[in-house]
Amino acid sequence: MSGHFKEFEDEYLETMYEFYERDAEALVRTGDLSDALKVSPASATEMIQRLASKGLVDYTPYKGARLTEIGLVHGKKMKRKHRLAEVLLDILPFDGDAHATACRLEHAIDDDLEVALSLLLGRPDVDPSGREIPSPTEDILARIEANHRLIRPLSSMQIGEEGTLQAMVMAPSQKATIESVGLRIGVTIAKDENGFVLEDGTRVELDSDFQSQLLFRPA
Repeated sequence: MSGHFKEFEDEYLETMYEFYERDAEALVRTGDLSDALKVSPASATEMIQRLASKGLVDYTPYKGARLTEIGLVHGKKMKRKHRLAEVLLDILPFDGDAHATACRLEHAIDDDLEVALSLLLGRPDVDPSGREIPSPTEDILARIEANHRLIRPLSSMQIGEEGTLQAMVMAPSQKATIESVGLRIGVTIAKDENGFVLEDGTRVELDSDFQSQLLFRPA
């Protein structure tokens, strides 16, 4: 039960952060919070009081609440995990409800996985809907910077850069299409002013979706 309750707290802080994104100074009324989370006003009030007792929100009865500095960090972190999860689902052959699935995935993303996803996805700035992905906390950013030369999506390759293809995050049918033009695990690929070129001089044209699904290790 404690694990589930922690997830409820996370959901409230994440939703409070969404209100913060719209207006950083406004108090969030518990009625608006209950509508956003589809819970009763009494449940929202009880949870806000609980979060206030932990120093995560400042709450004024009958007026509303806002995130404290600590609560803001936590809410921002949860929203970042959610939007990273949506980016991941967008490049996978996933046909389900991305938002609902991301809501479940975000609770399973710890610091180690957040770092790995940030690197894997090419340190994205926006989610598939164009919403800004919150910046990482300083400790996570330091780890990302220290490991940025590991595996990255081909979409992040810069002109003049080259590397070795390491993985293909795609359906088997898409993989067969990619392999038919000479792109295979272990091949060296580079980028110049005209696009991508393989080690044997073969040029390949890749749309943005394929570029995000191919992972390379910089030379």
